[in-house]
Amino acid sequence: MGILYEDFVVISQGENPGDPTVITVNCPDKTGLGCDLCRVILLFGLSICKGDVSTDGKWCYLVFWVVGKPSTRWSLLKKRLLEVCPSPFATSRIFSYRLENQQSKPPDVFLLKFWCSQDRKGLLHDVTEVLCELELIIKRVKVSTTPDGKVMDLFFVTDTRELLHTGKRQEETVNRLQAVLGNTLMSCEIELAGPEVTACSQGSSFLPSAITGDMFSLELPAGQPTGFLSSTPVSITMDNAFSPYHTLIQILCQDHKGLIYDIMRTLKDYNIQVSHARFFANPKGNCELDLFIMQADGKKIIDPNKQNALCSRLRMELLHPLRVAVVSRGPDTELLVANPVELSGRGRPLVFHDITLALKILNIRIFSAEIGRHMILNREWEVYRILLDEADGNSEPRNKIQDHVRKILMGWE
Repeated sequence: MGILYEDFVVISQGENPGDPTVITVNCPDKTGLGCDLCRVILLFGLSICKGDVSTDGKWCYLVFWVVGKPSTRWSLLKKRLLEVCPSPFATSRIFSYRLENQQSKPPDVFLLKFWCSQDRKGLLHDVTEVLCELELIIKRVKVSTTPDGKVMDLFFVTDTRELLHTGKRQEETVNRLQAVLGNTLMSCEIELAGPEVTACSQGSSFLPSAITGDMFSLELPAGQPTGFLSSTPVSITMDNAFSPYHTLIQILCQDHKGLIYDIMRTLKDYNIQVSHARFFANPKGNCELDLFIMQADGKKIIDPNKQNALCSRLRMELLHPLRVAVVSRGPDTELLVANPVELSGRGRPLVFHDITLALKILNIRIFSAEIGRHMILNREWEVYRILLDEADGNSEPRNKIQDHVRKILMGWE
């Protein structure tokens, strides 16, 4: 009797309080599966403290030891992990055709519009947290404050559950917003965004050249890279003598939020298969990884140019996975955060959630927010532009804002 689809993912809670939860995935393999699984784990706010990956190219066995919050919805996590596992019928021509057609249709974009009678610090983060819990993916945000203090928020979202067109799902969303906003919520509307509205939701195509030159460089500066706060050096070594069939990559670095996702995303973008991997993060915040990899043709990476290119990109992703800058926008202050987009078109999870959390902690209001995609240096980036509200005079030094936002994004606070 074969393995049932539901058994592809098994989640086992730790025996004692504080013990990590063990996620076991035993399913057909595909290039980039590790990246897809780590992305879901990151989306649920979990940290991977240990992992073991093995595959023969057809079937894989992955184990992740994760640390999460008491509120983690483990049954929903299992469902989302199962969704990225290849089906046992994936080799069927009929199934592949149906799956291909389903994936080619972009998700519907909905406009969530609501008015609040007054603004308050942290309001946008509280709303963002609710939307994340509802599995609504934020594509763009526009916040406007009227002279009399009222606030209009526009969220362009897609629904992971693909149910936002139903009255029940919309009612659930409105009720959750009502619970967090209370009596300040004046009205709330949800409607399918038409093509003309969706086109307008893509954000400004213009970024100042001074920003794009420094912020999006794919080369590390000679000294300490901009925005890199860690004193722990990154060590990446590549060895072709250890295994007869695989190239071994050994990495020593400081742990950060989404570290394993960043590594797996990079390997997926390079179309590299991970045959075996082990990684471990110690209590001091350092991470050790051993990765046995091969190219799409099943061979080692022998070409020195390919080796150097891969090591260089991995080092950049470990030192600089997100770009953060606080700049002047006329008389105002603007926070910019950017992260590379996967070749599959997906951006990094929870970035807007963490930005709004950092600003809420700093007691800084958000005047407006914009999320857009930009092609810079032959690479697609997701760029968050946050115009800060300094009308109350409670302005923090820009370097403090920049450092605090980065630490929250990296999971260092």
